[in-house]
Amino acid sequence: MKRTRTAALTVAAAAAALAPLLGQPATAAQGTYLQDPAGADKAMKSLWTKDEMHKVEAQLRFHPGIRYKTVPRPAHPAAPDHERRTGDPKTLAWEPEFDFGWAVSDSMLVKKAVTTKDGRHPIVLHASVRSASRGTAVEVHRELADRPATGREKVPGGKRIACDTGVYTVEWSVTRTGYGTLRGSMPWDSSCENHRTAFSAEHRRH
Repeated sequence: MKRTRTAALTVAAAAAALAPLLGQPATAAQGTYLQDPAGADKAMKSLWTKDEMHKVEAQLRFHPGIRYKTVPRPAHPAAPDHERRTGDPKTLAWEPEFDFGWAVSDSMLVKKAVTTKDGRHPIVLHASVRSASRGTAVEVHRELADRPATGREKVPGGKRIACDTGVYTVEWSVTRTGYGTLRGSMPWDSSCENHRTAFSAEHRRH
């Protein structure tokens, strides 16, 4: 019986990361996401309110998420069960997840100065994966109440995207209600070629 395994991998890291993930429970490989804005972990887009007394910062990490089934492969009978199976390239599909980060700062006395990140805040998260020819493939919307001034929230896309269906645009926004909205976008290529290559290389090991 085939078993489903999920691993979050970017196209760039697939060949290196896929082999050790085969046969493992659902897991996210470190550093295998797209980030807007690009940069280090704390890279954020920022927006000040008109009175320059409140600032909203935000970031999105897009985890494409690859899903596949495993099939038997030749192996030594004494090998662990997961070493006797390999990924089936025919079952590859994307299953995205969105990881939002935010920070809300308030100036105490001077504009854009002496800021604090305190209190609880209403935060609205929105993201979509769009194709120019096929419209919206995945869309998420979440309204959060009474959240800390700094935080992260992961939101599963809840839908699959077929491999090799072109380049999509990931659009996102984070709103601190009453303060403002930060928006961003980035391209994402749905090619699964690197994953197929990794499956083939793994299969040839036995």
